[in-house]
Amino acid sequence: MLVRLLYASRSASPITSDSTDAILERAQRTNAEKGITGVLCVCTQASLFLQALEGGRAQINALYSRLLADSRHTDVMLLHYEQIEERAFSSWRMGRVDLNRVNAGTILRYSEHSLVDPFSMSGTVAMAMVMELASTTTVISRPGPSR
Repeated sequence: MLVRLLYASRSASPITSDSTDAILERAQRTNAEKGITGVLCVCTQASLFLQALEGGRAQINALYSRLLADSRHTDVMLLHYEQIEERAFSSWRMGRVDLNRVNAGTILRYSEHSLVDPFSMSGTVAMAMVMELASTTTVISRPGPSR
């Protein structure tokens, strides 16, 4: 059974390009092994992550449990969880959207402010925004290391 999960969290330390690259590289490597796909939306200005994950229910639930225990994340909030018939992010072991570069008008369609705050959005609205961002903005998807 395939599921999709969307969560938001704040970074316990400032988010840098290097730290984001390291997160993305590790996610791509481990997600490939577990059949997990998704997109990571990063906002360095607000030090937050908004991540959609897709895969088998057991694998997604286990990954979310690890995220909850990860001291690099604070304020982890589950926004959306659903059973799905097909993946929306099947081409990405883990894609990345830089929320700092997204057009303010796009964000304002879903949010009260031009700076993304997923903690004040409903899960349905946050998921709709992620789907639009994934289909209309530049998604960085560097290949993970070869095995």
